[in-house]
Amino acid sequence: MHKIVKDAETRMRKSIDSFKADIAKLRTGRANPSILEHIRVDYYGSEMLLSQVANIITTDARTLTITPWEKSMVQAIEKAILNSDLGLNPATTGTVIRIPMPPLNEERRKELIKVVRTEAEAARVSIRNLRRDANAEFKELLKGKQITEDEERRLIDEVQKLTDKFVAEVDQLTVAKESDLMAI
Repeated sequence: MHKIVKDAETRMRKSIDSFKADIAKLRTGRANPSILEHIRVDYYGSEMLLSQVANIITTDARTLTITPWEKSMVQAIEKAILNSDLGLNPATTGTVIRIPMPPLNEERRKELIKVVRTEAEAARVSIRNLRRDANAEFKELLKGKQITEDEERRLIDEVQKLTDKFVAEVDQLTVAKESDLMAI
């Protein structure tokens, strides 16, 4: 019984971690290497993450610098960044790629907030689905007379408290990201 609760908690934590990773990709006008984490580069016929073929550093508050480990990768990296949906324009000088982060205008900020809210709702739905699955397992145990109705009710309440805690964490992360996006 407690294994079901622990499993639900672990899976809810993974949903939160996934949500954090998703919103970290949204740029806020400040240079952050995590913005480029999900970009894949064609590396001799196979898709590799950008961080596996180059060094990504923040040179100042608004500039990322990418140094490929192989000179031949410069064009492939530049192409991958241009094809990404990030709206970034890399500038290449020899073997170094610089990416200036343009300041966000009001319209783009509001679009990004909508994306954050959509991601937050997806995270909430995922957490609620995990609650539903755990509650279904408790009902099965009750049917099989492995637990009493009181135990089932107590376990359902316990899972509900976990759900409320993780949904509140999603809301807190959403508000923090929204304020970060609206800061100039």
